[in-house]
Amino acid sequence: MDLGLTDRAYIVTGASSGLGRATAEQLLAEGARLLVCSRDVTHLEELAAMADPGSIMVLPGDLADPELPERLVAAAMARFGRLDGALISVGGPPAGTSDEITDEQWRAAFETVFLGPVRLARAVSDAASVEGCSIAFVLSTSVRSPIPGLATSNGLRPGLAMLAKTMADEGGPRAIRVNALLPGRIDTERVRHLDELGGDPEAARRDAEAAIPLRRYGRPDEFGRVATFVLSPAGSYITGTVIPVDGGVTRSL
Repeated sequence: MDLGLTDRAYIVTGASSGLGRATAEQLLAEGARLLVCSRDVTHLEELAAMADPGSIMVLPGDLADPELPERLVAAAMARFGRLDGALISVGGPPAGTSDEITDEQWRAAFETVFLGPVRLARAVSDAASVEGCSIAFVLSTSVRSPIPGLATSNGLRPGLAMLAKTMADEGGPRAIRVNALLPGRIDTERVRHLDELGGDPEAARRDAEAAIPLRRYGRPDEFGRVATFVLSPAGSYITGTVIPVDGGVTRSL
């Protein structure tokens, strides 16, 4: 299937590793042009070194910075002359229960996990090409069901998912599509870190896999392919949706 991504331009945040990196690699393989962003410039440059120089631009930054979204959009427009959407992925907030997370941690997580993505989605929507654009938020299965020990994710991700639906309603008349992706246990550095918190990562992984119908963790590229399709013109009638990529672990509709 031709996804129609040749020469289209996207911003990908969190692109240095994990799900953002996997999606960036898939988009590049399909012919898209990317502005990639994260706080880790070294890994961004490694990604850029593997791609056609004309197809990728690196701009490091932190989504907690309120000025970053406008810089990203301006740089993408200057480099590519158009902007067709964004994958908005940020690192997970600190683990902890609701009585362990401090007010300062809540404020910091809100800036990075919630408000930063909102600012970028707004900036991308404002700069969308005449053909519209596609925005995908990378969230978590905590949107549907709380994850023990991840109070900040449980508190912030559902609100962002509902905002994605609101933005889809508002942007639809201008052909702006907005969706949310809910990764489950994907084998990333973040998930491996969470498995290590209890002191026995192998046991934690076995227990988690036993609760997944496919009985395994997902691969980052499996998530990246779904995200790439949703962002692409091939997914042109998908908007306002919340899509689990979790091996079936989410039991709710």
